[in-house]
Formats: sequence, structure tokens, C-alpha cells
Amino acid sequence: MPEESTTPDLVELARRSFDAVNRRDFDAMMGFLAPDAVWDMSDLGMGTFEGVPAIRGFYEDWFGSYDEFRIEAEEILDLGNGVVFAVISQNARPVGSSGHVQFRYGSVAVSDAGLAVRTVNYFDPDEARAAAERLAQERG
Repeated sequence: MPEESTTPDLVELARRSFDAVNRRDFDAMMGFLAPDAVWDMSDLGMGTFEGVPAIRGFYEDWFGSYDEFRIEAEEILDLGNGVVFAVISQNARPVGSSGHVQFRYGSVAVSDAGLAVRTVNYFDPDEARAAAERLAQERG
């Protein structure tokens, strides 16, 4: 009988975390993060958040700006050594507006035992891909 893998499927975990974002399920979203996780949005001009309470606060504030909010992962790759790269499109309608805001970015996450310990988001998805590939190689 084949042995079950104990290695988490990081692509599937990423998909599930994006689903939680789209449901605005903060508890589920935070369940994908290590307690001392770092969420780096500095390349996007939004700072860096350390620890689950700070990350949750960022997301609660961010979602509070929108009546409608949806993200879609255009691409998710497990690059090995706990590194996941994703290209994400966001489509949202700000509170009190009939228009939508669309935004596309790259994300690099480092996981340990299936929990994200550090996520860095990049304005340029190609820059994110290059950073993720370097990081996966360095961690190898």
C-alpha cells in the first residue's frame, strides 16, 4: 500500500487561502499563517505587517474599503523548498462607488509545515517570479 505524503500541497493550500479571501473569512485566512508571519506589502506602498493580529487588522481595514472584492490566482507555482509564487488579479468596487478597481500583482510566500511564515507582494509579477526563483534556489 502506498505511503501517504506528509508534505503539504502548497498550491492547494494557496488556492484554499485565496478562497478564504474571497469569502472574507478572516479566521480561515489567518489559519494559513504562522503566528509570527510577516506580510510585506512595502513594494506596493502599504508597509509590512508582523504577526497574525497585525495582518488581520490590515485585511479588515483593506476589505472595509470595498463593497465587492474578489481575487483570482492566474498562476500558482510550487518552486520547491517551501517557496510558492503566484500572480494575482484583484477586482473590487470601493464603498459608495459604481466603478471597479483592478489590480494585478505577484506574490512570493515561504511556508514551513504548511503555514506561510513570510509573504512578499510585488507590484511587478515578473520581479516577483525572479525573486521567488532565487529564493527557492537559495533555500535548496
